[in-house]
Amino acid sequence: MSRSSPGADVASPDERPKSRPGPGLAVLTALAQPVGTAIVAGWQHASVGFVGYVLLVFSGLALADRHRFPRRNFLIVVAATLTYHLLGGPVGVTLLAPMIGAAAVMAVGHRWLVATATAGSYAVWVLVSGATLSQALAALALIAGAGLVTEIGILVAAEVRNGIAEQRRLSEERQRRRASEQRLLIAAELHDVLGHHLSLINMRAGVGLHLMDRDPEQARAALDAIAQSSAEALREVQAVLNTLYPAGEAAPRAPAPGLDRLAELTEDAALRTRTVIDGTSRQLPAAVDRAAYRIVQEALTNIRRHAGPGAAATVTIGYRPEALVVEVDDDGGGAPPPQPGPVPRAGNGITGMRERAAALGGELTAGPAPDGSGGWRVRATLPLGSDETREATA
Repeated sequence: MSRSSPGADVASPDERPKSRPGPGLAVLTALAQPVGTAIVAGWQHASVGFVGYVLLVFSGLALADRHRFPRRNFLIVVAATLTYHLLGGPVGVTLLAPMIGAAAVMAVGHRWLVATATAGSYAVWVLVSGATLSQALAALALIAGAGLVTEIGILVAAEVRNGIAEQRRLSEERQRRRASEQRLLIAAELHDVLGHHLSLINMRAGVGLHLMDRDPEQARAALDAIAQSSAEALREVQAVLNTLYPAGEAAPRAPAPGLDRLAELTEDAALRTRTVIDGTSRQLPAAVDRAAYRIVQEALTNIRRHAGPGAAATVTIGYRPEALVVEVDDDGGGAPPPQPGPVPRAGNGITGMRERAAALGGELTAGPAPDGSGGWRVRATLPLGSDETREATA
């Protein structure tokens, strides 16, 4: 049984579902109960009455914030449903709201409350309504059936959630394993290439120094061998590094760009771009400077590819005491706001940006803009003094 402070009904952080569904189910229940009950009442030649309809609608709408106040809402729904039946309302689709409310309470571990409220309500109804034995047994069977359906629904929902979480975990694990295997392969190749050629260069350099005065010709031959070995090492290292780049794209020979070229990058972005500098600009570690530039570059590329026509972007560079914050927003270019549902799976571009940030001990998030405009936001926080930053800079 979950612990809670007296009188508190807010689900604890560990108990709360990871996502809060909207009021859609509550509205649907508020419509389904009176409509379904009216149909069943018509078969029974009975009348629901104005008060009955109000109670059925109210019990459905009371589910709107069931995930925030599960126990309180469940008790309200049970009270409204019990009142409906004590007023002599005809049997119909009246247990739908209590079933949904009970599922929300049971999901946070308060099964005792569901059992107590159900048993108490049944006892009050039997005593106050003066139900016959057959009516009491029929009502008990109906309640038991509703409880069984609720339990099955909870089990099915849990299995679905577990299956989705497991698939996501396996996918992330496969992605991490592929990245690790690629890194190990590249590291092994570089180890072999550099270890072999550097040992030859070191040995021949020693020979050249030893023979420099006594036998200049032999020293020259040693220097020629060093030149050949170093050239061969460069070619092999280049071949290994080329595996890090897409087909047909060679490793860069020019110095890696940084934020000092941000104006040039935004001018060539082929979309309306505004740059905002938040804080005092200062010299950054080379690794952070390079990663920030690449993140902005990839984010602008994604805007060109995926945003609506005429999209505009805002690049914000925030200089903080301990970190550099890079934020790239777009207005969606007139695209409709994203519909509720799961966030689309991150593509290679977002994965690459996230790995750049993680390599420096930072983090990167990417998702729909919080203002609901239909745009997208990429935000990266790159620490300036972490061990990863210092090692990557060295």
